[in-house]
This record gives sequence, C-alpha cells and structure tokens, in this order.
Amino acid sequence: MVSYLMRYATPFITGLFLVSLISGVALFFHWGPTGFHGIHEWLSMVLIVPFVLHIWKNWRPMMAYFKRTPMAIALAVSVIACVPFLIPMGGGGESGGNPILGIVRLLNAAKPAHISAMAGRSEEEVIAMLKQAGFTAAVTDLPLSTIAQQSGKSDRDMITALSKMKAK
Repeated sequence: MVSYLMRYATPFITGLFLVSLISGVALFFHWGPTGFHGIHEWLSMVLIVPFVLHIWKNWRPMMAYFKRTPMAIALAVSVIACVPFLIPMGGGGESGGNPILGIVRLLNAAKPAHISAMAGRSEEEVIAMLKQAGFTAAVTDLPLSTIAQQSGKSDRDMITALSKMKAK
C-alpha cells in the first residue's frame, strides 16, 4: 500500500500544485468563478498528503539540501516575504488591515433596518429575504451576526445572502 501511494506522490503534487497555481492566479486577479476560493483552499490542504509522502520518499536527498546555503536562503526569504502580510496597516488595531474586512464588520453589526435603508427596501422585506435564505432567527432588533449565529449559519453565509439582494 505504501509503495502504491509513493508511486503517486509526485504526480499528485504536480497536479494539485497546478490547480493551486491556476486558482491562486485567478484569485489574485479576481478572475473566474467564486468557486476558485474553495478550490484553492481545500485542494491546497489535500496537497499536504502527497507532499508528506514525497518528503518521506526522498528524505535523504531532502536532508542534503538542508546542508547547503541555497536552502537556508530560500527558507529565510520565504519567511521574510510573509512578514509584510502579518503587519497591520494604518497603525494596527481595528483601524488597520483590509478595508473590505472593516466593511464586513460594519455589516455584521448592522440590524435589518440598516440594510433596508441601504437597499431601499422595507425592513419586513429584508427580514423575509433573510428567512427565505435560511436565517430563521431574523428579527428587527438583532444584529446580523447574531441572526446568523442563532440560525446556525456563519457571518460569511450572511454576507453571501445580502450580496444577492438587489437594491431598489
């Protein structure tokens, strides 16, 4: 069984890497269907299995790389390249970071009345739309994040449902 898996480790690394490469480029440039996000995340997680098998199969040659300067430089540059993405922008705290996440936080704290004002719809229409989308806890006095949580759904599910609402 192990030799069978080992035979497929490198081909699966190649195939899954290509999927990750294409979906990653599409995500970066905002091309293609929204499914690329799930493809990229999930199949990158699946890529871990053949990667581990490949390392196991090629353990001695891999260890030889760690004795040479290029591997140390490559690993150091890779770690350093991550640092700018981990530093909050704009001085840190709630004011920094991705501005879209700031908007999402505002939406999650909003109540159906706020959404109705933005969409040019009545509050009853917004609540009906939320209930139709499976947000059973939709009522006027709860923030959207609480409605999502009490309905057994995520904030992401809420944002997805709201994005389908057409403004009048």
